Amino acid sequence: MPETNNTHKDRLFCMIFGREENKDCTLSLYNAINGSSYSDPSKIEIYTIDDVLYMSMHNDVAFILRDVLSLYEHQSTINPNMPVRMLSYLGMLYEKYIEKNRFNKYGSKLIPLPTPKLVVFFNGKQDIDDTVLQLRSSFPADSSVEPDISLSVKMLNVNYGHNKELMAACRPLRDYALFVDVVRQAYSEGKDMEAAFNLGITALEDGSRLKQYLLGHKAEVTHMLLTEYNEEETMNMFKAEAREEGIEIGIELGIEKGIEKGTGMKDAEYKKALSLFRQGASTLEEFTSQGITEDVARTVLGIE
Repeated sequence: MPETNNTHKDRLFCMIFGREENKDCTLSLYNAINGSSYSDPSKIEIYTIDDVLYMSMHNDVAFILRDVLSLYEHQSTINPNMPVRMLSYLGMLYEKYIEKNRFNKYGSKLIPLPTPKLVVFFNGKQDIDDTVLQLRSSFPADSSVEPDISLSVKMLNVNYGHNKELMAACRPLRDYALFVDVVRQAYSEGKDMEAAFNLGITALEDGSRLKQYLLGHKAEVTHMLLTEYNEEETMNMFKAEAREEGIEIGIELGIEKGIEKGTGMKDAEYKKALSLFRQGASTLEEFTSQGITEDVARTVLGIE
């Protein structure tokens, strides 16, 4: 089991939509997602699990309004495993709900549970469409039995310019998307985080509730954003190094495999193929057109 770290690092999305002082933003987002028109933020009961952190996995925003348990997760990378993560979170949240209300799950009386509503808000750099992630996708496609559990997670692209109808229904979400878009662009152009923050603030209208909130928490938000982007850059570096290492190992195994088969593959040819791969070659035709044999190309691409 991974070690538990009780130092929860908040994210900007969680800060805006998951804190007690921002229940008006949470309610606006809930209404936009569900097509409702509730007007009393005090009716929201925050249920976020803020003391559970397994590596980079943590519960972002959870709350109960009337008979609905909303579980919102924010992602900057595509993760097809969100349904199973949501399933884990739901188990913990229902345990929390049952204990808080002193229900007896071993008794003969049916426990009334709030209906779960599971949403992932994606703001990564990939241009993707909204989709529904299904838990059943993790099960064997050729299984001889039907699964006895079903769980769906709606994934919404909340990058600025996407989901305009949703953004129009929830101004805090629209302002969040715009702010992040401006900050991300400025930071990628070499500006420091404070300058990027100031540009993001300038992009928001003066009457923006979020603009005033961010200005009041400038130091915290700037540090939060800097931490997020540093983590993203570090993770990308690790991924690149792991990919390179994987390629090198794959080439070594391919050479051994080629020798065993007596195909006469040469190390120099693999090195040339590796160079092409690093330059972006990704199809057999791109390799063979440069004089690389199909066997070598298949090995480098990982094609049987």
